[in-house]
Amino acid sequence: MRKLFLLLILLISFVFAFAPKTYADDLYKFTNANFDTSNSIIVLSAQDTAENFLNQNIKLVKMENKAYFDIENAVTTFPKQNWIFNSGPIKEIKISQFSVNPCKIRTVIYYDNEFNPDNIKFLRIKNNIIIKLKNGTIGNNDYFNNTYRDEHSSSSDFYEYLTITTPAQTSTDNIAGQIHDAFNIEQTFTKKELKLNTKYYLNNISIRQNGILINGFGSVTIERPMILQNPSRIVYDLPNTLVDTNLRNKEFRINETESVKIGQFSVNKARIVITTDAVGDYIPIYSEDNQSLILANYKKTNNTTLYTHSSNAIDYIKEKENSQTESMVLKFDSPIVHGLDRYNDKLIIYLYNVSKYNDANFKEAFKNTFFEDAIIDLMPKIGLKLTIPFEQDAMVSSYLGADGRSLKIKIKQVKKKQEPSIVLNPVNPKTSTGKRSVVIDAGHGGTDAGAIGGGIREKDITLDVAKRVEKLLKQKGYDVKMTRTDDTYVSLQDRVEISEEYGPDIFVSIHVNSSVKPEITGVETHYYHQESMELAQVVHASFASAVQSPNRGLFKSKFYVINHTTSPAILIEIGFISNANERAQLVGEKRKQATAKAIADGIQEYFKR
Repeated sequence: MRKLFLLLILLISFVFAFAPKTYADDLYKFTNANFDTSNSIIVLSAQDTAENFLNQNIKLVKMENKAYFDIENAVTTFPKQNWIFNSGPIKEIKISQFSVNPCKIRTVIYYDNEFNPDNIKFLRIKNNIIIKLKNGTIGNNDYFNNTYRDEHSSSSDFYEYLTITTPAQTSTDNIAGQIHDAFNIEQTFTKKELKLNTKYYLNNISIRQNGILINGFGSVTIERPMILQNPSRIVYDLPNTLVDTNLRNKEFRINETESVKIGQFSVNKARIVITTDAVGDYIPIYSEDNQSLILANYKKTNNTTLYTHSSNAIDYIKEKENSQTESMVLKFDSPIVHGLDRYNDKLIIYLYNVSKYNDANFKEAFKNTFFEDAIIDLMPKIGLKLTIPFEQDAMVSSYLGADGRSLKIKIKQVKKKQEPSIVLNPVNPKTSTGKRSVVIDAGHGGTDAGAIGGGIREKDITLDVAKRVEKLLKQKGYDVKMTRTDDTYVSLQDRVEISEEYGPDIFVSIHVNSSVKPEITGVETHYYHQESMELAQVVHASFASAVQSPNRGLFKSKFYVINHTTSPAILIEIGFISNANERAQLVGEKRKQATAKAIADGIQEYFKR
């Protein structure tokens, strides 16, 4: 084996030595491949920009149920990627070194009949190729990465727990494959299965300038930090982040009095805890490509070492989504390095390498907006300091353009609640009994049979399971209201009105799925409003782990009952009636009771939070 490896190294050296000039000078080296599950985007990243690649026309070749494209004059420095998806129209993606002389990378995408390959679009941003698999437009100025958010859960989070299976590495007979394996001799995958619920892979941490340098690939986001005492420490959560197993639960010494520890807090979230007495002085400082950041004491940071070039603000744009949400977009002539400090009533952005801006244009652009009181100060040895005041209950998030030349700050103001009128005789169970209250909605009923398979009707299964959930919740001490208790027809509007009149803490609708493809099975949970996300996450996690059926994940869907109820609301699809095997389980005592118990347990877990 050792002789074979040495022979391959000699062969590689031979290929490089006698390769044409283009191979040596203009080779485009890709360092990683990442799949963004929320946007169905493949991101291929490289070390530097090669002129021949920027002028290259990538052509998509379409075939039956698959398509592929090649990148010329390019090599991969990461292992072969072979992702197999257990849900959705995309079935498999392969990325590999197709040949070495000439050097060519090939990406093959396999899909079912529901997928339209015309939706595949290409975009080049800096050293990235972005392959968008969903229909929609993308552009240099509109592709923003979320860098900071106040929310601790978001519709952009990867709660679907999409599983990607990577087949075991096998030996190859062709010499090109053997050379490729030799390139990656130290990076061979050892795991056969990867839970790809992340858009950032954190694989390195080091101590720099009285701070912590975080490195990885993908796009890093930080949530609003938490301050804890005894001992004094600041906690940063990174959503949609996977931490290298070699870094988890390790402690690093910053200096004599400060330390940092990193861990995988949940399946899709990393947690960084800094033990320090100066918790108010630590801020995140983002690199221009948003793939690395420094968590540093801004009072002790040598700012001049954070960047190698300067930048100027060149444009100021206001964006209004609705009456509660507005954004400020700043554009620059070069990529920026910036830090962010969140206070209760303001946000401070440190633009470390920005030296010039137009104050008159800045003020004019944001007149009569949420940002009209924002000010920019010139800070010696820092750059610019942007201060944005806002109401204390506002929700704030920031975004960095993929080219590093634009920064977006979004503010969502909280609606002012009207003072409640005095009710002498309260009828809401929450206020009259002090118990948590739940509305259970058994889908369909009466003349509406719902989906039918093998003579079995959806309406019968949903009512049976709903009654079991009702019984279990009442045993746990909850007040429960059913939208129907027998085989009667209840319109969607009536279901909503029943819930609104009752005023529950949460609304849970139970359904059975169906498909024209009888082989499909699995469970899924739907939500629509942002405030329903945590309920969907917790209940689905309980439910999906309790039944022996594929986990199809969470979906943001505009079903009538979960769209029009004001309480947090979810709709659960407990299985497919169109699949004979799963249908037999759904009508069985074991599956129905396990389903009901998992839903009730998930609801209880939600209320504990």
